[in-house]
Amino acid sequence: MVLLDKLRPHWLRILVHVGALLPLIWIVWLYLQGLFLVDPVREITTLTGKIALILLMLSLASTPASTVFGFKQAVRVRRALGLYAFLYAGLHFLVFLGLDYRFDAELVGRAILGQRYVLAGTAAGLILLPLAITSTKGWQRRLGKVWKRLHRLVYLAGILTVVHFLWLVKDTREPLRYAAILAVLLFLRIPHVRKAISNLRYKFRANHRRYLGDLASGPKTP
Repeated sequence: MVLLDKLRPHWLRILVHVGALLPLIWIVWLYLQGLFLVDPVREITTLTGKIALILLMLSLASTPASTVFGFKQAVRVRRALGLYAFLYAGLHFLVFLGLDYRFDAELVGRAILGQRYVLAGTAAGLILLPLAITSTKGWQRRLGKVWKRLHRLVYLAGILTVVHFLWLVKDTREPLRYAAILAVLLFLRIPHVRKAISNLRYKFRANHRRYLGDLASGPKTP
């Protein structure tokens, strides 16, 4: 019980770490057991790419969840979600480089310059790299106001990641769903929209408290 009491305030952080690491363990286990059915390289590339995209979307959703909907704990796991997104994006790129192209610089260069989905994905990865490196509080202090401007590039990385997915597949329904989610998240970032929704939430809470207060005080006597 004492351990549970200590862990309870950190439940969301624990959930993020466990939820982000389990897919990696699962992928490694499937690969070692030879359980990928048709094309292991392609399946691993697809899985790591999708997980990176999901984690990036969750990272982008953290601030709106806090500022718009009042879920303050979401901001505490934003950095972890972003770093895990970078981890899977890095694995995605390493599988592409090593297992698919055998680290052949000439072939990789041709792929990046000759296939637009590879170019978009590479650009997204290059944007995420400095963001991951400078994600610590130390770098935040060193960079000052520049840090916030630099980390706004994550929106561009999100757009490029969705474009990468969209250009990669023939059936565009799934990447378009991610595009819609990203559009909503970016829309919620607009200051006027964020303020309007926050005001509505505060008004709703105030009315709800007033209603509960009226119920607690009982019916008024004539």
